[in-house]
Amino acid sequence: MSIRPVKRLVQAKPTMEGAGVHLRRAFGFGNTKDFDPFLLLDDFRNDVPDDYLAGFPWHPHRGIETITYVLAGTVEHGDSMGNRGSIESGDVQWMTAGSGIIHQEMPKGDHAGRMHGFQLWANLPSALKMTAPRYQEVKAAEIPEIKDDDGTEVRLVCGSFWGKRGPVEGIAADPVYIDVSVPPGRRKTLPVETTRQAFAYVFSGSGKFCNASAPLAVPTEPVSWADTKPPTAADNRSLVLFDSGDEVMVQAGDDGIRFLLVSGKPLEEPVAWYGPIVMNTQQQLQQAFAELQKGTFLKEKGK
Repeated sequence: MSIRPVKRLVQAKPTMEGAGVHLRRAFGFGNTKDFDPFLLLDDFRNDVPDDYLAGFPWHPHRGIETITYVLAGTVEHGDSMGNRGSIESGDVQWMTAGSGIIHQEMPKGDHAGRMHGFQLWANLPSALKMTAPRYQEVKAAEIPEIKDDDGTEVRLVCGSFWGKRGPVEGIAADPVYIDVSVPPGRRKTLPVETTRQAFAYVFSGSGKFCNASAPLAVPTEPVSWADTKPPTAADNRSLVLFDSGDEVMVQAGDDGIRFLLVSGKPLEEPVAWYGPIVMNTQQQLQQAFAELQKGTFLKEKGK
């Protein structure tokens, strides 16, 4: 077994999207190779209604899948296929834009004004860029929750993990998307297939991700890290990109640690990306925007 070294650790950066929504971007609109098949991760946790209520009015997507995971508040969704829905704490919305969809996402805070959650973009392979759009809405009760003997808890949004399978199916990148909570002071090793790109995004507590090239036998931290590269400390809004290996090791801090752990099989295809549309060539990108102007962008009829 080989522990994945930390390739990069960065803090999510403030940005603004939609009609003026303040959020933090962990990665996106840059070098896509390191995160392939994923394109972007936005952290839209916010406690100030004026910073998010304008939302994300009607806008197009093509060539990608968007995954929205809500922790607090509500996001109301509508799209050109006729889908309407609302997702709240613990729910997931998985939208395959495929050949083209126009949708809106309008956030509303909970009783305390909190609007918390994340949106991840996954790329579609060239063979499925123009597939029919698809919408999956998964309620919190449908998401398996696994608790290990040491108190570690995992919510399994998508993929296979610890012998169970998440509720979201038929996703091109075959991702594993889990929400992990490790109790204070615990050290935990989590499996990740060697063929996958993987990253973690910390959103509560803190911890250290090990940079060792071999498992560590001694649980006492000062000893366990002694003969390895230093572990990399991560706290709220830290993005950890991992190098190759077949497991991730984390040492939880005094308040424990909670993070998303996401992995997927790289597509290794060219990326032509502008705004909400991601294709393989500039010509395909230009065609998509030309179709938007002509009114021929949508290939599937709404309900």
